[in-house]
Amino acid sequence: MRRRLPRTPKFIDGLLGAAGLVAVLAVLEVSTIAGLLPEKTFPRISADLRELAGLAGGTELWSAIGETLQGWVVSFGLAAMIAVLLGLAIGSNAVLHAATNAVIEFLRPIPSVALIPLVVLVLGTGMQSKIFLATFAASWPILVATIYGMRDVEPVALDTARSFRARPLDTLRSVVLPSAVPYIAPGLRVASTTALILCVTAELVIGAPGLGQSITVAQAGGRFQLMYAFIIATGLLGVLLNLVFVALERRLLRWHPSQRAQGGAR
Repeated sequence: MRRRLPRTPKFIDGLLGAAGLVAVLAVLEVSTIAGLLPEKTFPRISADLRELAGLAGGTELWSAIGETLQGWVVSFGLAAMIAVLLGLAIGSNAVLHAATNAVIEFLRPIPSVALIPLVVLVLGTGMQSKIFLATFAASWPILVATIYGMRDVEPVALDTARSFRARPLDTLRSVVLPSAVPYIAPGLRVASTTALILCVTAELVIGAPGLGQSITVAQAGGRFQLMYAFIIATGLLGVLLNLVFVALERRLLRWHPSQRAQGGAR
């Protein structure tokens, strides 16, 4: 029988994470200073951070972040709405689940970037293409999680609700969602990061306005410190979004055993 590793307190995890980040930054800085990395294309990380600090005082960075977040909000919202509704319908109907399973398994592995030529041909290189690609990619984690959540609903609980002639909305609120939400919430968190990745990818590849386009323009102009500053900003934005969704997930599922177990390990 495999033994579980003991949990470390949350603040220790935070300290270890910060120490690991500082160590990686120090290795990059020393590698550039020592000449292990060419300084022309790999500027010192300290210089990149100074460039980022300078950008934070102007409008260029915030304008790019705003363009990226605009696409992210629309695409994530569409993905969540479409995927949750479809997942509830498919997961609650065995015939519909059997009829759509092959289609889902065929479409789900297709990378969104493989659709770029077709999407650009149909929608052009603007915001619409970015939103479509990000929505397509972000829908699958939510859809699959919702279907699994619906399949986990206890049939006995549903039969009990029917025997008491509970209204469909009451059954959804009292029986279905408590079983499905612990699956849906992590799916939403994964989809939020996926949507951001595809928004930036679309900006990089097709030139839609945003952080990705700013990275490409800086790279094409040989302004590598600026390029890395935008890359760091993109990473920080992704971390921030993930932290927000982790906090929301913990609050939403504070009644769930998994969250109570995590709370006890703090």
